[in-house]
Amino acid sequence: MAAGRAARSTRTIVIAGVPAGLLQDDVMADILTIHFQMSRNNGGDVEEVAYPTRDKGVAYVTFEDQEVVEGVLRKDQHLLQDKRLSRRYPLTVTRFCHNVFLRVTSTLSMALFRDHFLLEDLVEEMKKQSPALNFGPLQPDGQIAVRGSFPALRELREFLLFKAKSLSEEDKREGKPHQRPRGKPQQHRGATEARNSLRDAHREAEVVVLDTDIYHYMKCFHPKTLQANDVVISGVTDGDITTVCIEGAGRKAGAEHALRAKRMIESSSVELQKILRKERICFKERSRAEKQRYKQLCERLKARHPEVLLLPYDTHIDVVGTSAGVFEFAEDVRRHSR
Repeated sequence: MAAGRAARSTRTIVIAGVPAGLLQDDVMADILTIHFQMSRNNGGDVEEVAYPTRDKGVAYVTFEDQEVVEGVLRKDQHLLQDKRLSRRYPLTVTRFCHNVFLRVTSTLSMALFRDHFLLEDLVEEMKKQSPALNFGPLQPDGQIAVRGSFPALRELREFLLFKAKSLSEEDKREGKPHQRPRGKPQQHRGATEARNSLRDAHREAEVVVLDTDIYHYMKCFHPKTLQANDVVISGVTDGDITTVCIEGAGRKAGAEHALRAKRMIESSSVELQKILRKERICFKERSRAEKQRYKQLCERLKARHPEVLLLPYDTHIDVVGTSAGVFEFAEDVRRHSR
């Protein structure tokens, strides 16, 4: 049975960004089946589609042939389209891995924009734009928690950036703010302060928003990506999201160098997002001595698995790396902790 499960897992992919709540679940599962059977999507015969799952906007697709998985993963972009959908929806496709953490949480502070629109209307517009995301209740202080896949959060950010630009242009043309549901991109306060201070000082800063685990992995294993001539690169971490600020030293040349460094970081982030997985080793209910023993064990075994990154916390240790690397490290920890 264990061998059968392992073989099945190699024929399974994880889909994030499925537009939840738009259609009946069986209809959406049918649309996913059709998408991943199409040759233009490098697809093949689908054995099963698991949808819905406990994670909103996430589905599992199992193929009859493992080779189809490789073809599907090689496709640059998967856009879910069907006559029953109002538009195309970008999907994030990754290999199946137990204990994959596909979702992150971001807290948006909306209070600064009360003068421009009704916050409740803006939140409803955001929900329609990003149906794969979970939105918490809007708090009296204007904050709202948003949870979902990192690509979906990034897509929401781009939507808000576009809305902000439109609002700014209209204000300039007419010389006054508009009372309509238009908003600005919401970033964590620490990240916003860092971005503003850089731009106020030099006016040559670029900004990249990264998943925090990818940022730490990049710092550890690809440090040159975060280093470049004639620029200063710094990161501000706030929970699951890290904002990287790239400051150019000069005017035209500095701006060009900063933009080049930004594109390199974005490209590296996209590639790492395709291959990285995370497993969490929890010890919430263990004694202090047992927690310390687990941490020491992980540090000792790390020498055998140089390709994984350990991120220790008070209640757990996150292991970040490729599917094979994370799996082998976790198995090693289980064997030595018995």
